Amino acid sequence: MLQTTTPTIEGQPIRQYLGVVTSETIIGANVVKDFKASLRDFFGGRSNTYEKVLREAKETSLRELADRAAALGANAVVGIDIDYETLGSTNSMLMVAASGTAVVI
Repeated sequence: MLQTTTPTIEGQPIRQYLGVVTSETIIGANVVKDFKASLRDFFGGRSNTYEKVLREAKETSLRELADRAAALGANAVVGIDIDYETLGSTNSMLMVAASGTAVVI
């Protein structure tokens, strides 16, 4: 399924708009990952641990977005927006929310 952040797809006219689709993925970073990330925070540098968790959550959310669009009969999702948030009393849960418009091209 074609997915894009743009509202149109060059050379592919949109024949039908099927509606807004959304997906949310909430994933926890366990104690070990939190500890490793805290070391990176203290010493500086990128946190590969958190980057991997965020990438996994984003890929899951986009896959679910495509599945929901396909269930409506779409073959593409346009205008995708991806948001990242932290949740929980200690901000240890990461949420990726994706939304877009399911279309037939």
